[in-house]
Amino acid sequence: MKLAWRYPVSLIFVIQIYIFMAILGVLFFPYALVAKKGALTACKIYARYTIWCARWMVGIRGEVRGTVPTEEVVVAAKHQSFFDIILIFDALPQPKFIMKKELLWTPFIGLYAKRLGCIPVDRGRRGATIAKMVKDVAKEFEEPGQLVIYPQGTRVPPGTYKPYKVGTAVLYEGLGSVCHPVAGNVGLFWPKKGILRNPGTAVVEFLDPMPAGIPKDTFMAQLEERVEGRSNELMREAGFDPDAVR
Repeated sequence: MKLAWRYPVSLIFVIQIYIFMAILGVLFFPYALVAKKGALTACKIYARYTIWCARWMVGIRGEVRGTVPTEEVVVAAKHQSFFDIILIFDALPQPKFIMKKELLWTPFIGLYAKRLGCIPVDRGRRGATIAKMVKDVAKEFEEPGQLVIYPQGTRVPPGTYKPYKVGTAVLYEGLGSVCHPVAGNVGLFWPKKGILRNPGTAVVEFLDPMPAGIPKDTFMAQLEERVEGRSNELMREAGFDPDAVR
């Protein structure tokens, strides 16, 4: 598709997926209120619809690699785009996310996130936030599910470095859980900002799990090395050199 056409098509794509989100949110609202399964079903439908539309409308083919965990684990993922949330959510059987507190007030997203067992955090209160997050997560971990956390705390554009936050290690240590790192190159095709969507294969890859019990500092160093290293490889595979923009 020529660049001149990609802008209006990308705009139509973005508008219609949010319209579909609103329609789905209203239709499943009663079911989601009375049953967690209602919220999960609605969100799974939305994720699969978005993946399908991304492929035929703007040429983004979503691909999930590696072994997807089905047990109760921590998933520490590279975060470049809204689309990596979609791909990870669709892949995991019972996903729940660490999310910024402000999203609780977003129409539909807030209600459904609470029903799924997502954990809101106040990013402005670091010490209190980590303590509360561990407490809330431990409570949610009593139910089956895969807890997804973004170690950098926000979407990070390709080729940009942002240090990993210690909260991931605190959760990993406090829960005594296995951690599944996830790499990705999704921001090349569905960027953090702007309307334009670029055709190509957007990959999230579940890497080999890290066993419970690794010392905190060692865990953080290994996690960052593995996720960043593999994410850079995936970006180079797609024709982008992350070192060239630093």
